Amino acid sequence: MGHLDEQSRPAAYDRIGVGYRRIRRPDPRLHALIGSALRGARTVVNVGAGAGSYEPEGAEVTAVDPSQVMLDQHPGRRKIKASASQLPFAGGAFDAAMAVLTAHHWPDLQQGLAELRRVARRQVVFTWDPAHRPQLWLLEDYLPEIRELEDGRFTPLAEVVEALDAHTVLPFPIPHDFTDGYQAAYWRRPELYLDRAVRQASSTFATLPPEVVEPAVERLRADLASGEWHRRYADLLDRESVDYGYRLIIAGK
Repeated sequence: MGHLDEQSRPAAYDRIGVGYRRIRRPDPRLHALIGSALRGARTVVNVGAGAGSYEPEGAEVTAVDPSQVMLDQHPGRRKIKASASQLPFAGGAFDAAMAVLTAHHWPDLQQGLAELRRVARRQVVFTWDPAHRPQLWLLEDYLPEIRELEDGRFTPLAEVVEALDAHTVLPFPIPHDFTDGYQAAYWRRPELYLDRAVRQASSTFATLPPEVVEPAVERLRADLASGEWHRRYADLLDRESVDYGYRLIIAGK
């Protein structure tokens, strides 16, 4: 599987970004975790800002994104179309830099992380560790192609931690009623993966060809109708949250 790098990201998000905010609604629990990591920062640059999810209240936020469609959905006043690899700011321009589920799109992760360190005194990065187990059942039983794609896009957590010289790594187990519709959000609500609008709000689903996705969705539909999914995953039905490898990395001061 090829990489959806930041050069192709504008086109991809110009396509999937339409209606993005309806499905990708910021979850208050993740917002609180990120907000705590950014506490005290008066000026923040949000790299790969998209529609502005998880930005801290009370701070002066500058949004950076390569997709104009995404920036058009951002409610802020300070918006710049730019690449993470070449941030158009002076060194130390911000108290903090944040990047939420975006670093896997950057064409040069090391350069992007170096840019975060250059322009801000504190770095807060929310990402996913491809080495974590267990993985979402959707990848295991229905769409192993997602795992192949994600393994090619996401850098192992240890490498991100090292590049940032991070001092803190916080786990974020996904709640069963998580409101931000990224890939693992519906681990206890499998019927929502049948919704095309839900799938199109995920860059992974939007990247894979229909001839891969649609047969897998039909298998899931059949397993839900027969009760097979519920038999196979009965242990999940009473869980409040599951750790699928999402982590908040904090570096700097």
